[in-house]
Amino acid sequence: MKDIYPFRSFWMAGYECSDQLNHYGNRVDLLTETGHIAQVKEDYQRLLGMGIYTVREGIRWSHIETKPYEYDFSTVALMMDAARATGVQQIWDICHFGYPVDLSPLHPHFLMRFVDVCSAFATFYKNYCPGQQLIVTPINEVGFISWLGGDHASTTPYARGMGWDVKYALVRAYIQAIKAIKEIDPEAWIMTTEPIVNIVPALDATMDMVMQAKQDHDFQYQATDMLAGKICPELGGSPELIDYMGFNFYYNNQWVASDFSGLPWANLDPDPRWRGLSDLFEEAYLRYGKPIVLTETSHPGEHRPNWIELIAKECVKTLKLGIPLKGICLYPIIDRPDWDHLHYWHHSGLWDADALNPHARKLYLPYAEAIEDAMTLVEPYL
Repeated sequence: MKDIYPFRSFWMAGYECSDQLNHYGNRVDLLTETGHIAQVKEDYQRLLGMGIYTVREGIRWSHIETKPYEYDFSTVALMMDAARATGVQQIWDICHFGYPVDLSPLHPHFLMRFVDVCSAFATFYKNYCPGQQLIVTPINEVGFISWLGGDHASTTPYARGMGWDVKYALVRAYIQAIKAIKEIDPEAWIMTTEPIVNIVPALDATMDMVMQAKQDHDFQYQATDMLAGKICPELGGSPELIDYMGFNFYYNNQWVASDFSGLPWANLDPDPRWRGLSDLFEEAYLRYGKPIVLTETSHPGEHRPNWIELIAKECVKTLKLGIPLKGICLYPIIDRPDWDHLHYWHHSGLWDADALNPHARKLYLPYAEAIEDAMTLVEPYL
């Protein structure tokens, strides 16, 4: 079991670091689009006033691997320098949806290349940040990116009907990468990040529809089940590979299986099928028995304050249940554009920007006040 307080702050901030090919085949680089890579130290200094000292970052695999098996970690070093200067703790994503242009998860070289980049990063970190705790998410949201690229044809490998194949290949590489990282740094912590969802039958569902919704709901655990060795034992998964279970939860993480219509969360007359986050966390904790982190949560637009109030209340319920919830990550902490339509900004961060001022940092005061209230609400239960 890890320390009671493993992170420098319970409240965390996440910087959108997606670098995948989008629906139209164009490379996305949101660290650059948002200006974070150019003003990382200043962004960290803004966080300190909020009492946030832990962040999620990404190395951008497609950017740092200049050619197969050759790496340039200079931009990563600059980000580490900013963390050192400000006292911020970084949690690193190796693959946040993006692969080098010559790779897909189904490529024969994918496993070798991914294990090598993870090994190279672990070695670089050990040498550049001696004595610092390495915390790594090898692949962000395996379940989502497998669906997006393997079933929805909206990123590499732009396929349909191959979601399972993509997922299997990603987890196979994930497991071998964890083992390689642990060999270089046995004390490294591995934190998974997967969506946590609720998929329900229609109100007038037949028994077949009820069973299908249950199956669809359970599919969300496939990637983590493989990592933990619950299924596909030939991959070599094991519970010992995982130190923290990260779950990403947004307002649209609950839907009807048959027509994909979303369950509303803010209605005065709530849908009885909507499940609180604490209930979903309990389901996951009973399944895996690992400490939990809410690794992503946010809401676009004016309802940001309402959403974080709801999240804080659900996290208090989680802690009251005795579930070891170790952190809440506001993601994204600065505004971000849409992957497929870069002119459209979501306004889901603590600091807003737009297409005309993409590097702006305009504090959205109602959200800042709501975050402070949420911190006050949760603090007595930590």
